[in-house]
Amino acid sequence: MIELDRKNDVFILTMAAGENRWNTNFVRAFDARLDEVLTSSGPGALVTTSSDPKFFSNGLDIDWRRGEGPGDGGDKSVFGEEFMHMMARLITFPLPTICAVNGHGFGAGFMLALCHDVRMMRADRGYLCANEIQIGLSIPDEELTLFRHKMSASAFFDTVQLAHRWTGPTAQAAGFVHAIAAEEDLLPMALKKAQQLAPLGTDRALFSQSKERIFGERPSINGGNGAAHLLRNRGKH
Repeated sequence: MIELDRKNDVFILTMAAGENRWNTNFVRAFDARLDEVLTSSGPGALVTTSSDPKFFSNGLDIDWRRGEGPGDGGDKSVFGEEFMHMMARLITFPLPTICAVNGHGFGAGFMLALCHDVRMMRADRGYLCANEIQIGLSIPDEELTLFRHKMSASAFFDTVQLAHRWTGPTAQAAGFVHAIAAEEDLLPMALKKAQQLAPLGTDRALFSQSKERIFGERPSINGGNGAAHLLRNRGKH
């Protein structure tokens, strides 16, 4: 479901469940791989990608969510809390994180990409889109805060209100995707960037603390209205 490899100082986390839709079991499998990464010490960086050339992550496992019983996706009652908590963990992860978006990323998949420090995307194929409003779902406040934290005001509005589908070139122009590449060049580019950034992960406490402080007290991600705080404390506001 979730594979983890290592190349020098770079950990490569590959989602390998087809469309990589999010349910409780998928969250727990992803979270367990993050635990494995954190058993290491010294320089390090994390690259996240998908084994499917069409889908990076196709969002929430809607059939599971709306179906009877736990199904193959696990306990539905804890999904929201565990998913948001894992996203909060990733946004403050104590290593540099690079997301290689090699296919479509919808909803929760888009969230996953935004929780990384650096986003790279295919130039020729794939959309990032928060499509909740198109499928009759309300975007949670925690997700809105994350999008607002990572995007300009205009890109934020187009994303959450107009369900805009961002291609690699348009996302790069909007400023929330750092680089684009052809499919065959995307992962090598991400790995190269990760290796360059890996020394920053040597002092992991400092690197994580910096993520929590760089935007100042009021918009801080761990402050009262910050993205990480709200993701960690879903339902408590």
